[in-house]
Amino acid sequence: AVLRDGKEILLQGFNWESHKYNWWNNLETKVPDIAKSGFTSVWLPPPYHSFSPEGYTPQNLYSLNTKYGSERQLKALLHKMKQYRVRAMADIVINHRTGTTQGRGGIYNRFDGIPLGWDERAVTSCTGGLGNRSTGAVFEGFPNIDHTQDFVRKDIINWLRWLRHEVGFQDFRFDFAKGFSAKYVREYIDGAKPLFAVGEYWDTCNYKGSSLDYNQDGHRQRIVNWIDGTGQLSTAFDFTTKGILQEAVRGEFWRLRDAQGKPPGVTGWWPSRSVTFIDNHDTGSTQGHWPFPKDHIMEGYAYILTHPGIPTVFYDHFYDWGNSIRDQIVKLIDIRKRHGIQSRSPVRIVEAKHDLYSAIIGEKLCMKIGYGSWCPSGREWTLSTSGHNYAVWHK
Repeated sequence: AVLRDGKEILLQGFNWESHKYNWWNNLETKVPDIAKSGFTSVWLPPPYHSFSPEGYTPQNLYSLNTKYGSERQLKALLHKMKQYRVRAMADIVINHRTGTTQGRGGIYNRFDGIPLGWDERAVTSCTGGLGNRSTGAVFEGFPNIDHTQDFVRKDIINWLRWLRHEVGFQDFRFDFAKGFSAKYVREYIDGAKPLFAVGEYWDTCNYKGSSLDYNQDGHRQRIVNWIDGTGQLSTAFDFTTKGILQEAVRGEFWRLRDAQGKPPGVTGWWPSRSVTFIDNHDTGSTQGHWPFPKDHIMEGYAYILTHPGIPTVFYDHFYDWGNSIRDQIVKLIDIRKRHGIQSRSPVRIVEAKHDLYSAIIGEKLCMKIGYGSWCPSGREWTLSTSGHNYAVWHK
């Protein structure tokens, strides 16, 4: 129902350093503001015990006491979100798990003394276990979970149901979705019934040397194949759009129209399953693995918040980069909602050249980004908002 509706606007509610700041309490104070700003769901960091403080090397999956706060604080946050009708999205890290005990080969590949006390059979043979080979890419340095095992999948489904129905998470984000077959994600979604799910299928874009290829069809096809593999039950982060958009804003706006005249990311092919974003805890924050150019952030948001797909705003940009950026993002969200832009809205691209991109979206909205000058012809258009190198008009 949520996917059919197509009106989601997500907030990534943390960054790489959040575990240092009593995070559940911090977010609880912001819930009224998050709701008022128009967000429908907040992606939270992994809410269960992990070997590393950020949460991405999970160990005891049933313990909700983490560096982000206690179980009591987490439940208070989830209760507040429910009151304000903002859904909570759990970060589901099930590609790998940190063992408690050394098993065969002296590797920490046993999970003795904690719930889901698996032995080496739950770990893939390519990462030192007695299970089968991995059904996807290997996450190096940790025991990778063997999802081909019936007992593993049964345990994971029960755990996801617990998160969903007892703890109170309504949405799921699947971490490192490249690591195991999409058919298991389908089974997990089927089993636990989240209202909304998104996968992190992060694949490298196509490059020639250090320069990004114009044609990224291969890249977006791999993401589309993954979505298909989940039985279309999950959406996926649109890494293709991020890769293209952050090159485009540097003065290569011609990149924003593909050879068929459509948006060049997953949004151009399957917008209702495409979750667009500018940066996240990996690409931006203090990790900075693939950051969006700082001076062009608002051009990026002007694009994803007026276009089809399911836009995501990054916590840092919204809460840490000053009131001006925050206010501009809120304005764009408001415009999106007021003029009925949703995940499947049609796009007619008017210009896509080196210094300018412009498009008409849906029935009532048009926009431009870039330093080139452009405005829509016809008196029926009124300026809705504008900022550095972007403008949006409505009918």
